Amino acid sequence: MATIDLNSDLGESFGAWRMGDDTAMLDLVSSANVACGFHAGDPSGIFKTVQAAAKRGVVIGAHVSYPDLVGFGRRNMDPSSAELQGDVIYQIGALQGLAAAAGTRVRYVKPHGALYNKIAKDAAQARDVIAALLAIDKTLSLVALAGSPLIAWAREAGLHVIAEAFADRAYQADGSLVPRTQAGAVLHDPAEIAARMLRLAREGVLTAQDGTTVRIQADSICVHGDSPGAVEMARQVRATLEAEGVQIRSFAR
Repeated sequence: MATIDLNSDLGESFGAWRMGDDTAMLDLVSSANVACGFHAGDPSGIFKTVQAAAKRGVVIGAHVSYPDLVGFGRRNMDPSSAELQGDVIYQIGALQGLAAAAGTRVRYVKPHGALYNKIAKDAAQARDVIAALLAIDKTLSLVALAGSPLIAWAREAGLHVIAEAFADRAYQADGSLVPRTQAGAVLHDPAEIAARMLRLAREGVLTAQDGTTVRIQADSICVHGDSPGAVEMARQVRATLEAEGVQIRSFAR
């Protein structure tokens, strides 16, 4: 039976400001990318999400970011190597503490937003993030954009790497994501999204924004928790895949 992971970005509410529906998403996903406070999330809210994930047996990952609460981690930054490594280690360590208190542990790391896109192609910052993971826990997996140079760099360094595709994002012909600044970058139709993900799981291809077919080799599918209608998207993706014999299961070893 074919298997694939379904993940979502969670723990992103901050104080009275609510983001997404973590409870509903945790009933649908197999892996939870939990905010670590740098782009979103406050300690008590993050802990609540970790506890809920642990209760459901959902695997937990650290969703690390540039220190950018105001920009939700989606603004590019140019930290020094020491700063970036320290920031990543700090965030993983904070989530590890909360996870231990909840009776679970952090199994992987998925960079967020601008950092995710930057290290997909930028060797210098990629090297720093890789070094941070190796320094704190060599057994952590790294989630990376499918088809990106980061995958080879991280594997060469000895990390277990998971290639990821995005259910709710449009792709360009070269396999990269359509920038959020461009029209049509974010997809909203749950039925269309589910059909796209079924094709990805079966054939390893998606239709790019220009109509061409692009090959995407992915082990995990992400539905952004902050997208409008995220829960319905995740529900339809899961239901469609399972109806066609694709098992939803975390990639965590």
